[in-house]
Amino acid sequence: MTAVPPVDPRASRTRARLREALLRECAERPLDEVSVAALVRRAGVGRATFYVHYADLEALAVDACADVVREAVAALHAWRGRPDPVHAPAALNDFFAGLAPHAALYRTLLTPGGGGPLGRVLHRDLRARSLAERELAGAADAPLVASAVAASFAGVLADWLHGLIEASPRQIADQSWQLLVALHRSR
Repeated sequence: MTAVPPVDPRASRTRARLREALLRECAERPLDEVSVAALVRRAGVGRATFYVHYADLEALAVDACADVVREAVAALHAWRGRPDPVHAPAALNDFFAGLAPHAALYRTLLTPGGGGPLGRVLHRDLRARSLAERELAGAADAPLVASAVAASFAGVLADWLHGLIEASPRQIADQSWQLLVALHRSR
């Protein structure tokens, strides 16, 4: 059994400062206009420190946006008992409604169809969670449905963020939910 190294609180604080600085920078300008120099100045760290933690700005941006992936996965699984097949759980409505402040950054990292670096993270994490739940339920089609759920949600989310689907946050939450419920019911 391999021991897990302890997390260095200083490194965690530095990464948190860099993530926050990036989100503030991206609130003012697109990611492709953000420089490492401006970012480290805002974060109050040295340029070398940035590169100790991240290979480039995209790696930092994906890390800074990883919370949205965790929130999406949690929102899709925030129900108990028998799911309402029409109305999304409140957590999924809240998820879509809360995307606005960083939507431009998400669009940069999540390309139409659900690709891009954030799309890959979303697909991986959502597929893993769905697969685990399907296997726990003893579903023979667990890998297929888990892949379909992950691909469908990532694609719908990305297309909605890019304006390819016109809907309010509540409407897209309900429509996404209905699609995912149908996938889970398919055989």
